[in-house]
Amino acid sequence: MMRRLDLTEYQVSDHRLSASELKLLLGLNIPDLDVRPINGQEGVYRLSPGPTVGAVESAGLSVLIRPKIHIAQLIAIACFAPGHLRDRGDFSYPKDISLHDALALALTRAAQFAFGRGVLRGYRSEEEDLLTVRGRIAFTEQLRRRFGVGVPIAVQFDEYTDDILANQLVKAAANLLGRLRLRSKSARAGLAWIDATLQNVSLVEFSGQRVPELRFDQLTEHYRSAIDISRLILRHAGFESGHGRVRTSGLLIDMNQMFQEFVFQALGKKLSREGIKLHSDRTLPIRMTLDEGQFVKLLPDISCWEGGQCVFVGDVKYKNASRDRIPNSDIYQVLAYATAAGLEHGLLIYAAGEANPRSYRIRNGGKTIQVSALDLRRPLEGILVEIGHIAKQVMRLQRRAA
Repeated sequence: MMRRLDLTEYQVSDHRLSASELKLLLGLNIPDLDVRPINGQEGVYRLSPGPTVGAVESAGLSVLIRPKIHIAQLIAIACFAPGHLRDRGDFSYPKDISLHDALALALTRAAQFAFGRGVLRGYRSEEEDLLTVRGRIAFTEQLRRRFGVGVPIAVQFDEYTDDILANQLVKAAANLLGRLRLRSKSARAGLAWIDATLQNVSLVEFSGQRVPELRFDQLTEHYRSAIDISRLILRHAGFESGHGRVRTSGLLIDMNQMFQEFVFQALGKKLSREGIKLHSDRTLPIRMTLDEGQFVKLLPDISCWEGGQCVFVGDVKYKNASRDRIPNSDIYQVLAYATAAGLEHGLLIYAAGEANPRSYRIRNGGKTIQVSALDLRRPLEGILVEIGHIAKQVMRLQRRAA
């Protein structure tokens, strides 16, 4: 019988675990999950999840970690694509639904919209040995394999098929969700419908670190939501490993990473309308260091540059902070960025509920660290309005640096 542990992001709870269940739990290696025995209570453990949410299960144990924000908001911001908000964030999910069940419903809904015009087809290059000529004869392969023998003939041709990358992504995502224990009958039925619709499409294994991106045009735009959700699932459902004879699988989302990516994409889109380019920690135009010897490397989450000079710097935080007290380490971090860039201001962006907007004037330093917050409990359109306010704040800080 499967033992299920229901947890919530950043909420501590106590659970009685047998020796075998404890071993399974520790073997899952769930990121940011702290497991500690309670003194004086044999077999009782205090479980403290971090910002990683989702579900993981193995033979005999299922762990569900619910996010603090509503599932609809999580999926909307996780699948955010600038300028394409149609059919996002307005779907009502059942109360207390798990993340993987919700993603199955979201994928089904997006697939129904995508396949409504018929399953997308395209040309794919094929190479085969045939008894008759089709397409072009591959003379080099014919000579290499057949030494000039007439048949079979090595040929190359383009086949018009539905076995293309877009459909392969959707099928792979549905297959990964189907490996999990879904409680929703609608979710299970939806995944079965996708599999039946794409029965002629190959089941491809995609690495979570290298999920292909697609370019959309007028003929493929209706597939965008289905592809966005599929890529989200494939990026985070790669949590599968073997522990001896025990197989584990799951779907886990790092809320820190997701929040940082969303803020960068949404804020970058707002600023680009004003002709301002936002850089991430992976796209810094110039190496940033704190010391003159250039040994202490700095990687701010967000920054703006003009003529090789940093004119704005900030950091994005999704963490269990207090509304009344920002962690000192966060202030130190942005202060280091501002110091290295020679700026008087730096910006910290939190998820609302973790911190209230405020500013910190640094003693003897002539610098100010400002704090802003995004309320992720609001619908996506409302969150983007708040992003617009932060974009104006960034522009004001840039002007001060000029």
